[in-house]
Amino acid sequence: MDIQTVGIIGAGTMGNGIAQACAVVGIPVVMVDISDDAVQKGLATIGASLDRLIKKEKLTAADKDRSLALVTTSTRYEDLAGAQLVIEAATENLALKTKILQQANALLPAETLIASNTSSISITKLAAATGRADRFIGMHFFNPVPMMALVEVITGLQTSAATHDAVKALAVRLGKTPISVKNAPGFVVNRILVPMINEAFFVLSEGIATAEDIDAGMKLGCNQPIGPLALADMIGLDVCLAVMEVYLHEFGDSKYRPCPLLREMVAAGQLGRKTKRGVYAY
Repeated sequence: MDIQTVGIIGAGTMGNGIAQACAVVGIPVVMVDISDDAVQKGLATIGASLDRLIKKEKLTAADKDRSLALVTTSTRYEDLAGAQLVIEAATENLALKTKILQQANALLPAETLIASNTSSISITKLAAATGRADRFIGMHFFNPVPMMALVEVITGLQTSAATHDAVKALAVRLGKTPISVKNAPGFVVNRILVPMINEAFFVLSEGIATAEDIDAGMKLGCNQPIGPLALADMIGLDVCLAVMEVYLHEFGDSKYRPCPLLREMVAAGQLGRKTKRGVYAY
């Protein structure tokens, strides 16, 4: 299948980033969310992101206008019917994603492919909610989507080779580098990354070093562009906690237990950059 139009469910950080990535390479996008305010906020975020690229002389004003013209917004799932691929980009919550996928499945043509941008939830489990498991796949983008080159293309137990190939080809068209991944909790990157972040919180909570020194140590000693605690603030501490909870539940191994300090900060609403306070103040 040659994917010519993409539908996106969710106009938040990931959804609008995926929409931008599609639009700048000339792919029409329908971006759906629960309210006009949500989709307009997502559209405004795309506009602001394109403006930053214009300032860096990576785009022209005409490029911006052409890209924005390719993004249609809606609050109706029915408006996704013309898309060859619909990408679900909702919050990392199994019950919510399942509900969204069931609603979308009931309204989409039988041949439409569906992907989830989940960072940790089982693709096989989500596929069961769609009634089209052979045409369901994981397409995990990384934040910020317009800048990050990687896409994990995750096949569930019943995902067809044709679905995998079509989605991988789309990722390449978007200028991304896809890697093929079998379904497993956390897939590849987050399976390695989030436990490292969790361990950084244990080091912080035990008073072994300050947050600044932990991050400096990992940047200078491991050549990482950003320290694990600053990265947690960027990802969202609530997201990091949710991923660790998935690992603990799915693997049943205590090595994946979330750090109590991480739990406490999430309970306090200190979620990172999005709340202006996490490990660091913003």
